[in-house]
Amino acid sequence: MKLSNSKIILRAVEPADLDFLFMLETLPEAANNGFSTAPPSRQMLWEYIENYTADIFAAKQLRLIICDAASGERVGTIDISDFDPRDRRGFVGVIVAEPYRRQGYALAALTCLCEYASSTLGMHQLCAIVASDNDASRHLFAGATFKPAGRLRSWLRRGSQYADALIFQKLFA
Repeated sequence: MKLSNSKIILRAVEPADLDFLFMLETLPEAANNGFSTAPPSRQMLWEYIENYTADIFAAKQLRLIICDAASGERVGTIDISDFDPRDRRGFVGVIVAEPYRRQGYALAALTCLCEYASSTLGMHQLCAIVASDNDASRHLFAGATFKPAGRLRSWLRRGSQYADALIFQKLFA
């Protein structure tokens, strides 16, 4: 099972990742583009880490830490959520810490995760829901050969306003 390429290594969540996960989960863009209604506490994240299982078939989700292949430095996270084992599909999300953005980490991680999802997990497809005004994510998924599959009108609430979301889909052979 290969979870790496020349740019990144994807690895399971470890207790030492608590502060890094807390930093990522409390970024303003995580709230604006995510689906949670409140930022998590350190306690909630600690309990998540303590109970974490990398068995996507049991947990119906998989969270991996993105590390730089050369230095081992943590740069972000990538997830499969809402995994449906019967239909072999799920949703993918990725976030990269600010100092590492626009350096190819997200695309390298997404490419690696797609290969793993297809070849090892036997998944049929991955989908992503992206805020229509999130240019970086739109370009990321298009660059990873995800195809636009629809628009969800007024899908994401931002204060008293709503934003559209785009669905991107990648079918595996």
